[in-house]
Amino acid sequence: MGGGSDSRIPSILNERLPKSIKVIVRTYSFDPEQAWPEIRLWLDELNPDLLIGESLGSIQALRAAAYLQTKPCLFVSPSLNAPLYLGFLSFLSLIPGVSLLLDRIYKPKEGDRQKLHFSFNITRKYLKHRRIALQQLKQLEPNKFYAFFGTNDHYRRSGMVSIRTYRKYFGDSFTIYEGSHFMEENYIDSLLIPKIKSILCPFAT
Repeated sequence: MGGGSDSRIPSILNERLPKSIKVIVRTYSFDPEQAWPEIRLWLDELNPDLLIGESLGSIQALRAAAYLQTKPCLFVSPSLNAPLYLGFLSFLSLIPGVSLLLDRIYKPKEGDRQKLHFSFNITRKYLKHRRIALQQLKQLEPNKFYAFFGTNDHYRRSGMVSIRTYRKYFGDSFTIYEGSHFMEENYIDSLLIPKIKSILCPFAT
């Protein structure tokens, strides 16, 4: 949510992974119904070997994994329940001033970032978006997925990020690190990058 082609984690991965591993990030619409056709075209163009979804982007990564069928997928602080909050609380955006207030509170950083607008018409769509993603999960092997959760992730208190929800669908294929929702650089180096290498370069020494 509010990320894009110059987001922090992809930028670090692009800098530190071997040159043989190409990191591709593109900025898509906050409206999930507009975003999915964009993402599907990129998947057809790129045919990636690995998908990585961070926070709210994990739902799009899950749909992408279902579309590609056989590709592995990593999640960083997967917010599988955030679409429920966006959808069920969408009526609040009908109160005058609330939508503009949320747009201001969650205004993305400068750069090529996802533009956010918390209107009723957009946020309500997240319920269907999540439902489609989880229905498609039935076609996939749970062992294709792996996640990382921070012990101090403030979104875990609200349930937007939930290990229990993740475990319901994917089992115990996750690691918990002593950090926040926004995976710290040392954990990108010690956890995320080795996991990526183990998937894409399993026989490298």
